[in-house]
Amino acid sequence: MRIAGVGFNCIDIYDNLNKHYPTGNSVDFIVHMSRFGAEAAMVSVVGSDPYGEMMLDMLRKENVDVSHMQVREGRTAVFKMDLNGNDRVHKEKIEGVMADFALTPQDREFIAGCRAMHTNLSGKVEGELAGFRSGGVEVVFDFSTRTTREIAGPVLPDTDYAFFSYPREDEYILAFIRWAQERGPKVAVVTLGEHGSLAYDGDRLYREGIVPAEVVNTVGAGDSFCAGFMYAALSGRTVQESLRSGAETAAKVVAKFEPY
Repeated sequence: MRIAGVGFNCIDIYDNLNKHYPTGNSVDFIVHMSRFGAEAAMVSVVGSDPYGEMMLDMLRKENVDVSHMQVREGRTAVFKMDLNGNDRVHKEKIEGVMADFALTPQDREFIAGCRAMHTNLSGKVEGELAGFRSGGVEVVFDFSTRTTREIAGPVLPDTDYAFFSYPREDEYILAFIRWAQERGPKVAVVTLGEHGSLAYDGDRLYREGIVPAEVVNTVGAGDSFCAGFMYAALSGRTVQESLRSGAETAAKVVAKFEPY
């Protein structure tokens, strides 16, 4: 099972805590996939600064293929972070070399040979998804908290698995998850924080609770949930079993400071 994370990567920096680590939505996802046993690769760009080397070193240590990680003169993307209690707060994104990221022909050929790819709205590859999907690559897209039809609508037709985050179960999200799945994905998934998760496959609405954990930092919770769900789903497990796998993976991550 070869899977590629495609697009945004960065260094999260907590100045007030004197902590930083390599991360990014697809980075967190692909690290978990590697730990599960998948053949994992990251396709993105880092700068020529020490943060770029930090990212590459971490991915290599996690047995993630970095042969399609471009290195360009300039700064690696960073996110200035803070904690509100144990809930992470994104303060400022500085894109650095990610601002001009684009796939090369070699990147496209590599991704076309993968079973699945994961990306998000910061990945700068939305315009390429239809081509990958028509070639048989399963597209996993994490919309995070963007639960609006205006933002999700243009991307959903080119998506196989769509992930969203929302604070609670209510009438809005129940209508939204059905609307999202009807736009094209096989399955639409919504994580609800401490209230569990939902999934809809066109036939049935699934609900799953959380796995209790002592929360240290919520950063990476959604990314790890997505990885746990997708490894189970791509391994042939049911939607309900995949939701449980996502919850189990997320519980292990929120109990630590780093996102994987």
